[in-house]
Amino acid sequence: MNSLIESMRTRQSVRTYETQKLSEHDLAQINAYITEEQNLVGPFGGKGKIDFVLIKNNVTDKGIKLGTYGFIKNPQGYLVGSAKNEKYALVEYAYIFHRAILYAVQLGLGTCWMGGTFNRNSFEKEIVLGEDEFIPCVTPLGYPKGKQRVFDRALRMVVKADNKKPWDQLFYNGTFEKPLPKEIAGGLEVPIEMVRLGPSASNKQPWRLLLSEDQKSCHFYIEHTPNYSSGLGYDMQLLDMGIAMCQFELACMELGIAGKWLIEDPQLAFISGNTEYIVSWKMA
Repeated sequence: MNSLIESMRTRQSVRTYETQKLSEHDLAQINAYITEEQNLVGPFGGKGKIDFVLIKNNVTDKGIKLGTYGFIKNPQGYLVGSAKNEKYALVEYAYIFHRAILYAVQLGLGTCWMGGTFNRNSFEKEIVLGEDEFIPCVTPLGYPKGKQRVFDRALRMVVKADNKKPWDQLFYNGTFEKPLPKEIAGGLEVPIEMVRLGPSASNKQPWRLLLSEDQKSCHFYIEHTPNYSSGLGYDMQLLDMGIAMCQFELACMELGIAGKWLIEDPQLAFISGNTEYIVSWKMA
């Protein structure tokens, strides 16, 4: 497989797929991945759950058409997971789910994070939900169509998918009063850059990272967009934080940078009242 860092750099959301069915090899690889327990363990020690739903002629084996409001064309399957509607459960779920998405990308499959543009009721008929669980998000799977629809290109322009915020708006050095320049990020420059390049709902990029003065810890915060996703009944931007953690840690692993996740709020002054501490990465 290709480098994970390279997969993070090149991955884009795919909404239009070839009509070609998933190969037996890729089906086997996906099913093996989501049944391997170590792939479903999150950064806080919790265990996630991901189901694979195969699609034939736009319906499932149960004859259910999974609704995506016209956003997805010719999907050949979906990864569907469930979690409790709790802060760290959602962060951890997104970490596990994004790791699975990156695995699918390495197989050559197209993916697309979907949190608010799918019919949850139709997907709930396909999986078994635990007590107090719901489906935060799904991703279609399939082979990317060479030429994306005009609709797809227009949507990327609307959400400014190709316009990522610069470092000085996202990353900080010791305090939120000092932006973090790339040249002083040391060995964490690439993992931090992978956070910047990660997908997020409406490309809001709510993550804010603060590198400690001794460069031994990197603190992760969320800058909430007021009232974002309030109509869905859960904080979708918490999923973005799980994605950021996944991108960061996988890049560290590939580069041989050892560390671990800790919930140890450094009690620093926030950027604004919308800022909330999430987690810290402490280098070994």
